[in-house]
Amino acid sequence: MTGEGNSRPALLLVHGAWHGAWCWEPLRSALRGEGLRTETVDLPSAGTEAGMHEDAGVVLEALARIDGPVVVVAHSYGGIPVTQAVPDSGNVERIVYLAAFQLDVGENLLGHYGAPDPAEPRGFEPVPGDPVTLFYGDLPVPEARAAAGRLAQQNRRSFSDRLTRAAWRTVPSTYVVCEDDRALPAPAQEAMAARSGTVHRIASGHSPFLSRPAELASLLGKIGLGSDG
Repeated sequence: MTGEGNSRPALLLVHGAWHGAWCWEPLRSALRGEGLRTETVDLPSAGTEAGMHEDAGVVLEALARIDGPVVVVAHSYGGIPVTQAVPDSGNVERIVYLAAFQLDVGENLLGHYGAPDPAEPRGFEPVPGDPVTLFYGDLPVPEARAAAGRLAQQNRRSFSDRLTRAAWRTVPSTYVVCEDDRALPAPAQEAMAARSGTVHRIASGHSPFLSRPAELASLLGKIGLGSDG
């Protein structure tokens, strides 16, 4: 992707577990209104045998295709492969952790919840029960059900693979706390947000890119302008 004469950074949007690039479409439309360029990835751990490190490789490949500076927006599980990938890229100005796992070297998603690594990490984690409430509680029910119907099984290895790098230690980061989140409650987000340089809050459930795309786009636009520290 070329710069197209725009000096503002592009946004690379990285989805969470069970999701795909499809979930960003309302936000991408709103971001175009803010004059921001966007790119997305489909993390292979949703639906294939790939783990977190393969996801990180896909993120790194996407960053290599973008000309100019980039702000990476990572949602939920997507924060883990982003944290792993970004140190190997030279064009990331900032990471935005959107209700995301901002973990450190040696940590993994299971450990965050105090769970042991599985003896057999192969196989898939099914879509959680009642995803409409868990992920999309502030969306109209028909829209929430439509989104839930697009979710895919998640490879279990992505939850047990451990970080060997922590990008937020060397790259500026911002955390966006989703205050009404039922999947990753706000207190858990705030504990991780202490690792970020700046913190913002949005009164939304776990998926503001679907429920509050205009509000989230406005916030990301300000961050993309460099007004976030």
